[in-house]
Amino acid sequence: MKMGLMLGASDGPDGTIDGLVAAAQAAETSGFDNLWMANIFGLDAISTLAIIGRETRTIGLGTAVTPTYPRHPSAIAQQALTTAAATDGRFTLGIGLSHKVVIEDMLGMSYDKPAKHMKEYLEILTPLLEGEAVTYKGEHYKINNLKLSFPGMKPVPLLVAALGPVMLKIAGGLADGTVTWMTGPNTLADYIIPSINKAASVARRAPARIAAGFPIVVTDDISGAREMIGKVLQIYGMLPSYRAMLDKEGVAGPAELALAGPEKKLKADLQRLKDIGVTDFCGSIVAPDDATYKRTLDFMASV
Repeated sequence: MKMGLMLGASDGPDGTIDGLVAAAQAAETSGFDNLWMANIFGLDAISTLAIIGRETRTIGLGTAVTPTYPRHPSAIAQQALTTAAATDGRFTLGIGLSHKVVIEDMLGMSYDKPAKHMKEYLEILTPLLEGEAVTYKGEHYKINNLKLSFPGMKPVPLLVAALGPVMLKIAGGLADGTVTWMTGPNTLADYIIPSINKAASVARRAPARIAAGFPIVVTDDISGAREMIGKVLQIYGMLPSYRAMLDKEGVAGPAELALAGPEKKLKADLQRLKDIGVTDFCGSIVAPDDATYKRTLDFMASV
């Protein structure tokens, strides 16, 4: 299981471009396999990772995740392929539907038939990322003989945030894997991983890459840490898709889902995720102070 640090899902390092570059360089020096970046209401994650990629050499880079609706699939393909070229093929594109409250209520776009939207999106995006020409006529998108090509172009691995059964089937059949958030180990083991791998097998694709995002903090004050996490990440327990995963796991909210405790406990938690088939751990450090943040970062780097 690859160890990754996630930025942008909660407060963490200096959130300026320079601060994120410095955090990425430090993570690379510490031996992290990947750096993941959430795309919410701040910096554009794909563009930021392209900049970071020019200032690093070995660390993998990925979005977790960039919403699909605001970007045409040809536009996100072009942006992702450019970032992959800028980072010498170290970039993974993670995409997701976002949520009705963002897409429809905030941006004024229709959130009707989200699974249908994603299926069409991937039927265009996946071949474009692999350098193929696309002609497509669907309900949401129409493309006529489009092919993206430029010197140094590299194929881009594609992950889809998929939680529901229809989305898992679509992701398994048309992408390289999934990125999860607010999804516990039991739900991953009994539902997410077998469902997407079944779809991948039917489509004759390789077993899915499973990038699992979790809040994490190394602490001796577990109850205090969970109380803080519950406040910081409260919104995620209210969004319908995440709420469904929390309910499936049998937990009240993000605080119970978080990996919180001393190093020995967290090492066992991470081993369990590896054992059930998680391929990439995406740790979002939620800490009350700089010392606790550093303790957590050092622990993650050590494993």
